[in-house]
Amino acid sequence: MALFVEDSPWIFLIMTVFFGGGAAFLAGRALARKWRPVWMPLLAMVPLAMALRFLHYALFGAELTSLHYFITDFLVLFAGAFLGYRTTLASQMVSQYPWMYAKAGPFAWRSKV
Repeated sequence: MALFVEDSPWIFLIMTVFFGGGAAFLAGRALARKWRPVWMPLLAMVPLAMALRFLHYALFGAELTSLHYFITDFLVLFAGAFLGYRTTLASQMVSQYPWMYAKAGPFAWRSKV
């Protein structure tokens, strides 16, 4: 049963980075598509981090109330959400206002003026 330990990198990679990060990326994309403010992905990741913490507890017997792992999960989720938010917002700004903005990388846009 060494695989089902809280400190297992495989569980962290699969559950937190792959599944949680994917859900966070999609949530960030959805928030950007609705033109929500930049603080919304931060707020939206709190319940997702709680749900992910519960899945770690229910599936692998991890500690439910561990502040250290909750913060770790939250930071990974926020990074995924912010990545989805910025890439979508940059694409949206360039496609919505092509006369005003040009792409300046995957996460930013620049003024054409």
